Amino acid sequence: MGSYILKRVLSMIPVLFIVATIVFFLIHLVPGDPAAVILGPEATPQEVEQLREQLGLNKPIYEQFFSWFVGLFQGDLGDSIYMRKPVLEAFSDHIGPTLSLALLAQGISILIAIPIGVLAAKKRGTSVDRVFMLIAMIGLSLPSFLLGLLLMLLFGVHLKWLPAAGYQPISAGIWEHIRYMILPAFALGTIQAAVIARMTRSSMLDVLSMNYIKTAKAKGLKQRVIIYKHAFRNAFIPILTILGETFGSLITGAVVTETVFNLPGIGQLVVNAIVRRDYEVIQGTILIMAMMYLLLNLLIDLLYGVIDPRVRLSRK
Repeated sequence: MGSYILKRVLSMIPVLFIVATIVFFLIHLVPGDPAAVILGPEATPQEVEQLREQLGLNKPIYEQFFSWFVGLFQGDLGDSIYMRKPVLEAFSDHIGPTLSLALLAQGISILIAIPIGVLAAKKRGTSVDRVFMLIAMIGLSLPSFLLGLLLMLLFGVHLKWLPAAGYQPISAGIWEHIRYMILPAFALGTIQAAVIARMTRSSMLDVLSMNYIKTAKAKGLKQRVIIYKHAFRNAFIPILTILGETFGSLITGAVVTETVFNLPGIGQLVVNAIVRRDYEVIQGTILIMAMMYLLLNLLIDLLYGVIDPRVRLSRK
């Protein structure tokens, strides 16, 4: 197990190198001068050039890349040009709302999707199955920001049950924090639930057609025992895979939803950095998110062995 983890961690290094290289050069190809953005339209060309020299933006692009890459090996992602603070500090200031949103949305999606997927597989071919899959298809087609706006209009504006937008940290109270997070989390979680429900149904159908399930039925085992004790456990590995992918997408892909609900998360940090041409923040944030995604995939792979011991044996 230790050697497997080491191999996976070492395999992340070239992936992160490729991501860092692509992100760096793509960002620097985007038109716009960070020095001119920081100083504003009233700045003189001399002032802009002086700031460019101070920030090292007047150097050739390969020198800027080499300098940034050397800093990466030293654990230094650079400093935000606009916020005047280290990128790691800026990231840590904004990761809290994003993680809260992702965890809450994932919890909502699991509570909705797993029972629906199992029931749809159990009732295969019936009207229940068709209705659930129709709802899932609608969920896949509906953008999360549109659902968020509809929820905001209904529960925040008309009914006034929940805040329409904004954010309260956990330090302000758990319930107050959840009140502000429930609408964006439900908007994201409902969309992800459609993906998980379809995968759950498909995986359950594959397992329910196997011979050992037919043997269990012939022995007279209760259907509830067959479904939840025998079938669901063996069907859970593909479901776990999609859970990992959806959670990763919730962390990395909630930019629009965070913007709609005015959440000070990673999405807002990246959007503001792009508008301000804050290169260091964009590069560092994307690199950290890529690393988090890779570590999440490693965790999912390790969980396979916990669920199914045969996976552990196949790695030896």
